[in-house]
Amino acid sequence: MTKSYFTIFFVFVTLSIFSQKQISNKDIWASRTFSAKNVYGINSMNDGVHFTTLDYNQKGSIIQKASYNSPTQKETILSDAIFEKNGIKGVSIEDYQFNPSETKLLIATESEKIYRHSRKYNYYIYDLATKQLFPLTDFSKGKQSLAEFSPTEDKVAFTRKNNLFFVDFTTGSETQITTDGLYNEVINGGTDWVYEEEFGFDKGFEWSPDGSKIAYYRFDESEVKEFQMEIYGTLYPEHQKFKYPKAGEANSLVTIHVYELNQNRTTDFYNGSETDIYIPRIKWANANTLSVQKLNRLQNELEMWMGTFLPDRPNNRSVETKVVYAEVSKTYIDIHDNTTFLKDGKSFLWTSEKDGFNHIYKVNYTSGKEEQITSGEWEVTTVYGIDEKTNKIYFQAAHKNPMQREVYSINIKSKKENILSKKDGVNYANFSNTFDYYILHHSDANTPFTVTVQSTHLKNTPIVLEDNKMLKATLATYDISPKTFFTVKNNEGTELNAWMIKPSNFDEKKAYPLLMFVYGGPGINTVNDKWEYGNYFWFQSLAQQGYIVVSVDARGTGYRGKDFKHSTYLQLGKFETEDQIAAAKKLGAMPYIDKNRIGIFGWSYGGYMSSLCISKGADVFKSAIAVAPVTNWRYYDNIYTERFMRTPQENGKNYDNNSPINHVEKIKGNYLLIHGSADDNVHFQNAMEMANTLVEKNIPFDFMAYPNKDHGIYGGLSRLHLYNKMTQFILNKL
Repeated sequence: MTKSYFTIFFVFVTLSIFSQKQISNKDIWASRTFSAKNVYGINSMNDGVHFTTLDYNQKGSIIQKASYNSPTQKETILSDAIFEKNGIKGVSIEDYQFNPSETKLLIATESEKIYRHSRKYNYYIYDLATKQLFPLTDFSKGKQSLAEFSPTEDKVAFTRKNNLFFVDFTTGSETQITTDGLYNEVINGGTDWVYEEEFGFDKGFEWSPDGSKIAYYRFDESEVKEFQMEIYGTLYPEHQKFKYPKAGEANSLVTIHVYELNQNRTTDFYNGSETDIYIPRIKWANANTLSVQKLNRLQNELEMWMGTFLPDRPNNRSVETKVVYAEVSKTYIDIHDNTTFLKDGKSFLWTSEKDGFNHIYKVNYTSGKEEQITSGEWEVTTVYGIDEKTNKIYFQAAHKNPMQREVYSINIKSKKENILSKKDGVNYANFSNTFDYYILHHSDANTPFTVTVQSTHLKNTPIVLEDNKMLKATLATYDISPKTFFTVKNNEGTELNAWMIKPSNFDEKKAYPLLMFVYGGPGINTVNDKWEYGNYFWFQSLAQQGYIVVSVDARGTGYRGKDFKHSTYLQLGKFETEDQIAAAKKLGAMPYIDKNRIGIFGWSYGGYMSSLCISKGADVFKSAIAVAPVTNWRYYDNIYTERFMRTPQENGKNYDNNSPINHVEKIKGNYLLIHGSADDNVHFQNAMEMANTLVEKNIPFDFMAYPNKDHGIYGGLSRLHLYNKMTQFILNKL
């Protein structure tokens, strides 16, 4: 190569590098330049050959149908245009559900947020044969929630104003099943705030498989203490009030009832005499048998009760119920949705950590015998279902390592496993009703989503539904550094998984400031080999500005076995903080990291952790950002807190030892505290009490409140403002 050619080549490469764009917070949070496409609203149809999706275009929402064999050839079933045709303006399809014979659609519109998961809607029914659209019920009575077709197709059950109803299409009548529902007093057919948040569901009723019965929850909230938040924007701020049971405080009295439609009667489900309990799941085992999971207040003893409801039962005879399965732990038992009742009428699939790792079991609830299906020092994460014709269970697992997810099948009889996902990273699947096909979603830390259709038994080439080509082309024009994985040891010598993002022009002879990103809550990992949005690009922008960013999964995080995850039991915050401090020290000892410029950032549990690190680790961390942090475990809800800490009455010392509010006098560095004033989850009280204590101790700090914003601090330009605030803090204080 001649000198002149080399010079031209060098100049070209240099210009290419420096011509790459820099990432701005506006790109991330306002223009959403880096949004990845995915496939949403996937619904396998009855034949197992077709599926539907809920797509979005410039004209609005659209429900489309395709076959698994030719998924790119789509047929439009319904679009937002149907509302315009019926003289309804400004309405869009937000969710949909087929009736069992797939002749009608239940359409959710005009949603109103209640809490994190729960919504109120106006529901419409669309008849695919007649092309007619009509409202589910009289909208003037109020919006509806949780609407669902009955298995007999002629009815839809829903809740409204804390009561349970159903509409009968054959008669055109609306039947009110419960009448005592009252805001902040009694909830029928739904759940209270803490069940929704901590047990992860808000639908509190279940149709029996033959449509003759509805099992439902009743929450008596009358003894639960009320929390209130001010909502600003009017001359006299509105006071939003709701029941929120804090650690050690009274819970709702929860009972299960079964309404039998033909007999027009309601029967109570007996599950023991204790009342200070949880009922985290109910599920019909068959048309007449209901299973009810019962969990004690400390969440370390679980029982599955069953009761059979027969139509010829006299009105005055109660249903016989009994315990068919029980599990006990020295720490706590996680609740899951991996329960599947088999067609043999005597068995169910179940997942448990009882052998030290989360695995699948087949439980015979008539004989009490159980068989472990999967085993080994790895964890099952989701059970997709079972094909009883082939005796194969389909599931997702963290088999290779805690940072990745694969999709597998296993034969119940032979225990032979088969991996369906071929690429490293995080994979998850949506299976057809017959388990002949699946839609596979794959990404890794440096590659956006690819969505493909594949077969479980044919050696066909995957058909691409989405590959994010446009996003990949956009990314190529920006200065993006790869996320790399490594391990770092804690003080006990345990290897902790971690990732790192370095500046693209990294020079190992320089010493860079370090920002650590933490969550750290029980079972939740931040070190995952998957594509992420939001924070990922913010970390890239910080790398462009000369920072190294690292995240470390400390003790208590997931998919490394029960002992690792449960090691923080009764002492939340203690070992997680020790591990973050140890990791920061080891990172600070690296020649290319400036040990005097180490910061930490976290949100929610992560804000709790960053607050502990800037106080307990005051000699290690120069700066910390805490967004929406728990600052005192006594302020947080009882299901979450007591699961890991027991009650303050039993374990008050550790509540106090590991609450940041009790360590503020140790803070030496820069501390930025941020909170939304309408946070119904981690209450603004946490920030106010923390700020009050900081002032009392004369500890300087920075503070930002976002009026009327909840735990997510989003809406309008809130996220842009927030990240501009945090960026400036890091540039000035780290």
